[in-house]
Amino acid sequence: MGKTISKLLLWISGWKVKTTFPADVFRSVMVAAPHTSNWDAYYLKLATLTLGIPMRVAIKDNWTKGLIGLLIKPLGGLGIDRSPKEGSRRLSQVTLMAQLFDQHHQLSLVVAPEGTRKKRDRWKMGFYWVAQEADVPIVLGFLDYKNKIAGVGDVVIQPGGDQNRDMALINDFYKDLIGKKPENFTIDPRFTS
Repeated sequence: MGKTISKLLLWISGWKVKTTFPADVFRSVMVAAPHTSNWDAYYLKLATLTLGIPMRVAIKDNWTKGLIGLLIKPLGGLGIDRSPKEGSRRLSQVTLMAQLFDQHHQLSLVVAPEGTRKKRDRWKMGFYWVAQEADVPIVLGFLDYKNKIAGVGDVVIQPGGDQNRDMALINDFYKDLIGKKPENFTIDPRFTS
């Protein structure tokens, strides 16, 4: 049902879905870029529903409780609690996100490395460290507003080798994509080739 409705909503909006997402990748960190508008979440959710990808987003656990949780959880919200447990130290957000893979057999954890809809000089590297710590590949989700195409690219990266090379591949993939607000998107200049 959700797949059919998602396809219909994308079709009405004039969007197409494209993927070369490997069928055997059930667990991954999915980069979501460009991220320049709140509309990105809407189109990304429709695209992943259409493709049958188990997309989830890590958020503060407060957002997955109570009445708001009834909306946020079905949309893909996975709550993480960063408060320290009694007698232990506070775990990093990267570690907590990596631990989500221990709790879910199939998981595509979506992370927007820009961290904001505003323009940034550098990407946040948490997505890379989560994938490395969880020992899962990085896949590249995208929204191209110019051509109205949403999907997942053909680049799959297993982090842990050469970070500069990995990030240069990621930059190369995203360099020509156009966000809803193109002036707010940039690739990470630390890793341009």
